[in-house]
Amino acid sequence: MVIPMPPRSTSRKSSKHDAPAPASTSARAPATGRLTQKEPETLTEQAYARLEELIATLQLAPGTTVSELSLSEMTGIGRTPIREAIQRLAREHMIVILPQRGLLIPEIDVKKQLRLLRTRREVERLICRSAAKVATPEEREVFAQLAAEFAEAARNKDDVSFMRLDREFNELCLIAARNEFAEGAMRLMHGLSRRFWYVHYRQAADLPEMARLHGAVAQAIADGNVNGAGRALDALLDNIEEFTRATVFSV
Repeated sequence: MVIPMPPRSTSRKSSKHDAPAPASTSARAPATGRLTQKEPETLTEQAYARLEELIATLQLAPGTTVSELSLSEMTGIGRTPIREAIQRLAREHMIVILPQRGLLIPEIDVKKQLRLLRTRREVERLICRSAAKVATPEEREVFAQLAAEFAEAARNKDDVSFMRLDREFNELCLIAARNEFAEGAMRLMHGLSRRFWYVHYRQAADLPEMARLHGAVAQAIADGNVNGAGRALDALLDNIEEFTRATVFSV
């Protein structure tokens, strides 16, 4: 069953629906669903968001073989947008295209995840520090809102809400940092990181602590605290790396 993406509250400054951002931030308005009016997301963007969530939340389990047609039927989205979304997910290592045989949802590899984390730490530190330095007042307001909502997710131990907040937080960081090269590198890692966490967090992770650490990064960016954002991000990645290593002993 597909988890629907919930609408954002109309009490916020903007009524724009929650939609994933396009692949590049160059010359575009902020697009996290809370800041400015924008055109509705394309069918390809919708297809990508739906498929990424299906994979990240294990509704399409590791080792599953699927087809373009089955994904189209599952999401209710036409095959051309699905095909374009599949190409993007393949670049992000979330789908393996098997010529003449279909599509494979790859298994999860702890060693690969640790290599990813080493790369992610350096790139994401640059992104968070840059966002703290150059984010607009409107973006800082949204980071502050996200910090409060991470705290709420921590109190409620709400894993699906946390996953969606994490996705919105990641998108806003990429927009606010205004560095298309760091963005391109980071997009290759987000989905795999989300899926790995969702697979193992019940055995090895502390959801409230994870949400609290995300909120600390969001608040440091909201406050324009460049060094604080870097320290908060390092604390978050330390926690994620410890969690990742713990999975070796929990499976």
